[in-house]
Amino acid sequence: MTKDIIARCEAAGLRMTEQRRIVARVIGAADDHPDVEELYARASAIDPRISIATVYRSVKLFEESGILERLEFGDGRARYEDAERDHHDHLIDMNSGEVIEFVDPEIEALQDRIAARLGYTLKGHRLELYGVPVKKPKA
Repeated sequence: MTKDIIARCEAAGLRMTEQRRIVARVIGAADDHPDVEELYARASAIDPRISIATVYRSVKLFEESGILERLEFGDGRARYEDAERDHHDHLIDMNSGEVIEFVDPEIEALQDRIAARLGYTLKGHRLELYGVPVKKPKA
């Protein structure tokens, strides 16, 4: 996926400096939903000369170009993921902030049926569920 992000940036006509390439590689390697500070920590571990301002500018540029998707889960932090990842929904643990990705065919079908019932063809959606773990009784 890393090359895909860099290739899409280049195809969009973005000037890809070596530091932007590092940010793109870090984003492509992420299997979570990092915010800018997390991206900065990962990128600066690769190249200590990268500033947080460079990461902010790169993320903003990638988002404006449709390469990254900005996610806000109510914790005051904007998080990011590759805009071309396979479709999935999110369950956010309100205690830990963990974001769990899932796909449920029943939910997908229900959304299509609701849109059709209301006279629409569904072209996309975003589903975020917020919850807390169920406490299991002690044995």
